[in-house]
Amino acid sequence: MQHTISGADLGPQGPAMVEAIEKCVHCGFCLATCPTYKVLGEEMDSPRGRIYLMKNALEGELSVQETLPYIDRCLGCMACVTACPSGVEYGNLLAPYRAMAERLRSRSAEDAVARTLVNQTLPYPDRFRLAAIAGNLAKPLQGLLPAKLGAMLDLLPAEVPPGQPLPDMIPAQGERRARVALLAGCVQQVLSPAINQATIAVLTHNGVEVVIPRGQGCCGSLALHTGEAAQARSLARHNLTVFPNDVDAIITNAAGCGSGMHEYGLLFAGTEWEEQAKAFAGRVQDISVFLDALGLRPPKGLAAPRTVAYHDACHLAHAQRVTLPPRRLLAQIANLTVVEIPEAELCCGSAGTYNLEQPELAFQIGRRKAENILSTRAMEIVTGNIGCMTQIRTHLAALGRPLPVRHTIELLAEAYAA
Repeated sequence: MQHTISGADLGPQGPAMVEAIEKCVHCGFCLATCPTYKVLGEEMDSPRGRIYLMKNALEGELSVQETLPYIDRCLGCMACVTACPSGVEYGNLLAPYRAMAERLRSRSAEDAVARTLVNQTLPYPDRFRLAAIAGNLAKPLQGLLPAKLGAMLDLLPAEVPPGQPLPDMIPAQGERRARVALLAGCVQQVLSPAINQATIAVLTHNGVEVVIPRGQGCCGSLALHTGEAAQARSLARHNLTVFPNDVDAIITNAAGCGSGMHEYGLLFAGTEWEEQAKAFAGRVQDISVFLDALGLRPPKGLAAPRTVAYHDACHLAHAQRVTLPPRRLLAQIANLTVVEIPEAELCCGSAGTYNLEQPELAFQIGRRKAENILSTRAMEIVTGNIGCMTQIRTHLAALGRPLPVRHTIELLAEAYAA
């Protein structure tokens, strides 16, 4: 069945959507940074092509169904945003459009099952842990599963690390310089609980008191970026009620989470939660940004010289415009050499749940990223997002080069512990 959307359906997010459309002058600067355009070479698989499609659908010239193959293939990596000379906020158009499209579209049985599995497990650590354990047990049957379910199993680690319960508060070491609340995250808690432990260790060593709000949950970013706006609002609204106001910052150590939380103002536009959501978003800081502004107490350094490649997570570099703070932090570690990755602006193919929903394209994009990383001859890869870590680790292993892939904060914690 064909559907169209009229301008009257845009609602409170409409002005931001219209502004993004009107600012695009179709200059083409975005083409060089768009991973799907690089792979497919199709105009409609580029940012300016997708803007044209969404514009026509919103004006009733195209059906939503006609646009979906191209919109679905968009990673939402926002590399086009940092490349755009006209200041087009592509994300302000993409997320609301996907939310509207989701209400109108019909999905195949495989898509529906895969999406339900993602939506009902990833945002909930206990469920996801059980699902990950079950998934590892099911790996011998992987060849019998549909492609998307098989892709989920490919990304699981061979072993799910044991959970590490977090206390409600960890005091600062020495003179207290700041007090922050930490978003514990959902997927990251299951796949790499060591990241939160390293975050706490580095913050407290630098005189920061860390509060971990009891009862917090998923920030809603995964749902927000895949068009599940109602679920995103429900998850985000819960956190708005449990995080304290008497902190200097709300700290995230996953780029995707930080990006989504900065979009709370748009997510709650026109609702009674809008002002509270904007105030909350204004206090959200990536761990690298917070530490860079605070100033590090000098780390001891590494025991032996090491060369690492720094990977810019898209939702940090493009969505949040954070590129220098992580590099400035790493530059303070003695015995560490940081090298840049060719085509650094291109996404690794993780993009939230993209590698689960578009496994074939994500594979091509991930392989390209892994090959670029290997060309640096680095001994290790560091980045600021659990999704990137999982994707890169998977593709390096597939190339027979299973190099260590770690979070920036883990390397800092090692430098302090040396």
